[in-house]
Amino acid sequence: MPVEVTYPHVEKPTGQPARLSRIPRVRIAMLVMDYLAHGWSPDEMCRQHTYLTPAEAHSAMGYYFDHQAEIDDEIRDEWQQAQASTATSLRSPFHARMRAKGIL
Repeated sequence: MPVEVTYPHVEKPTGQPARLSRIPRVRIAMLVMDYLAHGWSPDEMCRQHTYLTPAEAHSAMGYYFDHQAEIDDEIRDEWQQAQASTATSLRSPFHARMRAKGIL
């Protein structure tokens, strides 16, 4: 008999990324990026993001470890979108001057 695991501080609306229930603008992937980029533990996440409770941070990381492929795909897609946006964005006049001087 399969056991359904619940994450009390995480909601996953159909077709949308997983996020915190209390603060819907905070996606689980955002917290995971702190873990991956900085090596932050859930306790450190709470120190850095004072709006988080320890239960929310631990629940978010538990969700990540149980749904790693889903969250990793979300992070990868976001990274690719950012890279594409950067590549197609217009550079400022300052950037053009610095590039012309060989600084960039």
